[in-house]
Amino acid sequence: MKNTWRFGTKELNYIREVLDSGFASSTSGSMNNRFEQALAEKVGARYAVTFNSGTSTLHAALDAVGVGYGDEVITTPLTVISNLDVILAQNAVPVFADINPDTFNIDPVEVAAKITDRTKAIMPVSLYGLSCDLGPLMEIGKKHHIAIINDAAEAYGSRYNDLPIASIADITSYSTENSKHITTGDGGIVVTNEAALAEKMRKFGSLGYAALKASDGRIRSNKDIFQNPNYKRHDAFGYNYRMPEVAAAMGLAQTERLEDFLKLRKDIATLYIDAVSECEYLTPQTVPAGCNNTYWTVAMRYERDDVSWQEFREKFIDFGGDGIYAAWALLYHETIFASGAWKRRCPPLYNQINYPIKGHCPNAERVQPKIMQFVNNYGTIDEAEPFVEALKKTIAYFS
Repeated sequence: MKNTWRFGTKELNYIREVLDSGFASSTSGSMNNRFEQALAEKVGARYAVTFNSGTSTLHAALDAVGVGYGDEVITTPLTVISNLDVILAQNAVPVFADINPDTFNIDPVEVAAKITDRTKAIMPVSLYGLSCDLGPLMEIGKKHHIAIINDAAEAYGSRYNDLPIASIADITSYSTENSKHITTGDGGIVVTNEAALAEKMRKFGSLGYAALKASDGRIRSNKDIFQNPNYKRHDAFGYNYRMPEVAAAMGLAQTERLEDFLKLRKDIATLYIDAVSECEYLTPQTVPAGCNNTYWTVAMRYERDDVSWQEFREKFIDFGGDGIYAAWALLYHETIFASGAWKRRCPPLYNQINYPIKGHCPNAERVQPKIMQFVNNYGTIDEAEPFVEALKKTIAYFS
């Protein structure tokens, strides 16, 4: 087996358990429920619901808080395209608020300035493992009766004011895609402390089955009822966004080892941060007091004009580095958006809406091209050390 540091006997045993049980679906098996309960306990929430991606979790969250036609959703432009896609999927209007240039996360002051009577939700992102500024965001939400959906796809184990982030936001969404702290290959899981929201999200992700509950995704617990020809199965609108039982089996095993995965990433991130401690032009993502960073990646701002971003990366690779990843293009700079093609999703609503390409979110526009992401998803410190040494050599070369 490859990646034995990440996958082991627990994953195999739980998957075998699913197979031995008859390979049930998530509507009749119990592995999803076990994964949900374990993850909810780990992150400090009452309810969890599994999904087939960290995109469908966000889609379900928007629907659960009532986002619909013409509603506005405030989000950051510095994030993956999924955040935009799910807003458009609800025929809602994306509103972009600028970022804090030091944390790379959405700036609550900018969010407050974008509130209108059409704002239905705020969807910040806890970028790269660092919690967004939840305190003032929750105050804004409470003041205007607006839900806060924290996209924490990369932020397992993150804390804000020394509290688990999942205990603060109305809804917190995680991804279990292959690169995340825990993985099911692809998938997602969303948590909340409100039973009504959990039930709505579960129904949205499982075809609106009436039997679904906040804490239970099984629909065939009573076959006498389910097999009655007069039984009405669906009382809500929904998609088939369910996580397979075999994926949930892997998720359960991974959740049981979450602390180990978090510690390993932090230890490797510390090596990178120490390596740039005296480098004036590489500034790690700022971690405010009371917060932690669980380092999905080690993100830094590259501030040097005489050596280009690409030149630095090429020399890093020459010295044995494992590449440097760039941040996504800003959402409103992506071709699908800048070209106007997104308006085909709902022409009557979107045709009259335009966004400036430059000057819309100045901090994000300045910071995005400078972000360098260093890989820290390795199995051991020893495996990571040569890449850290490559960074030190690159800094010395350009000194």
